[in-house]
Amino acid sequence: MPASTRYPRTARRSIATVCLSGTLEDKLGAAAAAGFDGIELFENDLIASQLSPEQVRERCAELGLSIDLYQPFRDFEGAPPEVFEANLRRAEHKFDVMAALGVDTVLVCSSVAPGTIDDDDLAADQLRVLAEHASERGFRIAYEALAWGAHVNTWDHSWRIVQKAGHPALGLCLDSFHILSRASDPAGIADVPGEKLFFLQLADAPHLTMDVLQWSRHYRLFPGQGAFDLPAFLGYVLDAGYTGPLSLEVFNDVFRQADPARTARDAMRSLLWLQEQYGATAADTAAPPLHGHAFTELSVGSAAAARIGETLSAMGFSRTGQHRSKPVQLWQQGRARVLLNSTVTAHHQADLAEISAFAVESSDPARSAARAEAMLAPVLPREHGPAEADLAAVAAPDGSSVFFCRTTSDGWLGDFDPTAAESVTVDVASTAITGIDHIALAQPFDYFDEASLFYRAALGLHAHHDTEFAAPYGLVRDRAVGNDDDTVRIVLSTTLLRRGSWAPGVSDPQHVAFGTDDIFATAERTAPPRRPGTDHPGQLLRRPRRPDRGSGHPPRPHAAARHHVRPRRAR
Repeated sequence: MPASTRYPRTARRSIATVCLSGTLEDKLGAAAAAGFDGIELFENDLIASQLSPEQVRERCAELGLSIDLYQPFRDFEGAPPEVFEANLRRAEHKFDVMAALGVDTVLVCSSVAPGTIDDDDLAADQLRVLAEHASERGFRIAYEALAWGAHVNTWDHSWRIVQKAGHPALGLCLDSFHILSRASDPAGIADVPGEKLFFLQLADAPHLTMDVLQWSRHYRLFPGQGAFDLPAFLGYVLDAGYTGPLSLEVFNDVFRQADPARTARDAMRSLLWLQEQYGATAADTAAPPLHGHAFTELSVGSAAAARIGETLSAMGFSRTGQHRSKPVQLWQQGRARVLLNSTVTAHHQADLAEISAFAVESSDPARSAARAEAMLAPVLPREHGPAEADLAAVAAPDGSSVFFCRTTSDGWLGDFDPTAAESVTVDVASTAITGIDHIALAQPFDYFDEASLFYRAALGLHAHHDTEFAAPYGLVRDRAVGNDDDTVRIVLSTTLLRRGSWAPGVSDPQHVAFGTDDIFATAERTAPPRRPGTDHPGQLLRRPRRPDRGSGHPPRPHAAARHHVRPRRAR
């Protein structure tokens, strides 16, 4: 991992308005609330706004936001003479708007216009003239190579043209997507004089094989959510001496339709995570090591609680405790612990169950919670009785509660009064369930990438490559996150938004997987109980169709239809 010796710990953080949904007023408010220092103003947002450029400038000042870049200015260089004159007239109008906004840098994209002339000398000459016009008004030109540019489509090509032009008001805008999507080598950026790097735009993306323009317009992600090596890329830029804003420019269909406040918070988390790679975290606290799953908690209705209890008993679990002040049962076998919480909300039905919380073993629970909060995880208030453990908990993007704890007799286990072990219908030793291997959490489609970054940033887990498989009701996408030794593993899954009445009985399946020393013996001895009147095992946990479907609120994730037992992977 690169470690720049010139990391700007006080680097300004900026976000392009194109990243967010809503009116320009909505976007500005969301950016300010998330803690951004400035914005890139996308011209379309200004055109669609009821605010004049002067009013936008005033509103940004009220919110404590600077306008760091005005963009884009398209199809300027490489133009025939008659078009070039028209381009200069366009530029003067842009400069008038910039003066009213109070912004001094404009983004000029490499030309994609038909008829663009492939001549570096001509491009350099025309950009030099543009830079001269800009400098007369105190402005700068940040030239960017679009990955689909007609002739200039790599960063090093754009740098050669900037060098040929040789004007102090002309420099580079580097966009991580345009560079990394073409598999260009960014190492040479470290050799560019820092004063010629006028602006930096950061975006991640999944690995896709498709037209790069469509890839860029619809599938960009925030840092830490995709497959690009942004820490290495940023290292080269910082080593060149860049001291400007770290700015996000992310075109994404989901983000452009989501709550701008939530998206802006997710965006800020991505920059905090990226900055951490260089030793500048929000709270200067690294994620403490995690050592396994302490428990998984299921919220259960009355019928579901009885059915799941029967199944756990058949699997060799014993009900070993009852919470002193809450309707919560503790079921345990080895280090595998499942809590059944009968505190259900109004929308639950008797046979409904869902994974509502889980706990991870932390070497320092308080520091884990502080780190999660520094990475913008909402801290959950918790009620606890006298002498009961005050577990730190934060909310995951899907609404699940994440606890940090140490499992000791004088810790959270002490909140449970021992109960007489219920009769076990199998030879417990032969099942050899040793602990929780992993949990699988279904994510609302809109939150999938946010969830991946959340677990990476807040818990310090690592993301693995995506897996897609064809399920009976559509394509399912999985992404695993885990710690270094795989003692904590979470599988995130999602499907596209379902519409209409044709849907599976469990639309958002989830599961808890248990580790075992002998998977075959365990499977033979722990078959789920058969439901009366059927010749097949019944569903253990299911979610009935809800009357609030279509309300616009994202569905809560739910537990899987069947239990899963699997061994630890060989390492």
